[in-house]
Amino acid sequence: MTTDIKDTVHAVEAAAVMRLLPTRPRLLALGEPTHGEDTLLDLRNELFRQLVEQEGYRTIAIESDCMMGLVVDEYVTSGTGTLDEVMERGISHGWGASAANRELVRWMREYNDGRPASERLHFAGFDGPLEITHAASPRQALTALHDCLVAQVDADLLPCTAETLDRLLGTDDPWTNPAVMRDPAQSVGRSAEATELRLLADDLVALLDQQTPHLIAATSRNDWDRARLYGRTATGLLRYHHWMADTSPARMTGLVGVRDQMMAHNLLAVAERGPALVHAQNAHLQRAKSSMRMGGMPLEWWSAGALVSARLGKEYAFVATALGTIRHQGVDTPPPDTVEGLLYALPEDRYVVDAPRLATALGDTRPAPRVSPWFGYAPLDPAHLVDTDGIVFVKDVPQS
Repeated sequence: MTTDIKDTVHAVEAAAVMRLLPTRPRLLALGEPTHGEDTLLDLRNELFRQLVEQEGYRTIAIESDCMMGLVVDEYVTSGTGTLDEVMERGISHGWGASAANRELVRWMREYNDGRPASERLHFAGFDGPLEITHAASPRQALTALHDCLVAQVDADLLPCTAETLDRLLGTDDPWTNPAVMRDPAQSVGRSAEATELRLLADDLVALLDQQTPHLIAATSRNDWDRARLYGRTATGLLRYHHWMADTSPARMTGLVGVRDQMMAHNLLAVAERGPALVHAQNAHLQRAKSSMRMGGMPLEWWSAGALVSARLGKEYAFVATALGTIRHQGVDTPPPDTVEGLLYALPEDRYVVDAPRLATALGDTRPAPRVSPWFGYAPLDPAHLVDTDGIVFVKDVPQS
């Protein structure tokens, strides 16, 4: 069995990943089992550089606020702003402080300098404007969509004025109140104003769609793409706030489902540009149904990766990352009867693993699921090997 396992592993490089796949995918998704470790982000950066230089990839999409990501894309494509400003305002969840994320943005700007627009690299956030404790107000996305249409479409076709939107939105504080996550009664997501805003947002998105030929001709494909992002974000946030106000047992499942649906819609839009590397937590990118426990309740939902894979087929590929140790978080040497333990016993520090071949090599010997002593790390589920195109295995993750 050890010999067979050795035959499934390769050096960690983009070419080795691509050899695992039947064709060059439009979206190559690289998952991670934990957040905030620069060792994993440095590896992502190197794979992206190789994909750019060897495979013609031009976009990277990360698990960060899609609206904030526009700030990073402006910087890497045209030099707008400074690197310090962009890292502070362009990447959510506090990950702008990461040295590896900073190096990614710096390198993309350097690569683009002096290149024609058709050859420039692009950056995208594909998460919604959401945190685990709260969601953003729909104001920014909804008013930006309205502004785009006001500038180009006959006023008689618009379903409302900017003043109407402003009145219905009210102040942002009730929308972003962190107490809502624990107390649905404090949410404004099912108020009369929010219900009217959902109808208006739907009408604005429909108008945008109806006016597509005119809008692209009058502005540009990029401007139209940006307006579509505003529309997706506005309707997604209003849907998310609607679930925030829910009091049924389905509330948390509804929330995680809407979040990954927003991610999926953003990824499908990224795929329209051409081949892209996607980076996020494994659970957001896997093809199998995702599950977790929150507040003692088991949740199951279809991840962004599962939704996108159903649409794109072989043009979506998923490579999970698995780890041996994160000793500074109490994650020590994996048990030898787990997938991580079997890979940890091999001599090198990191590998690209052919996951379906590994599953075949293991045969009827089903590895035990690894149990993490730390909530911030999700071990590989051995049952998902056959649904995974590859695994990047990193033996030891030192403290960033």
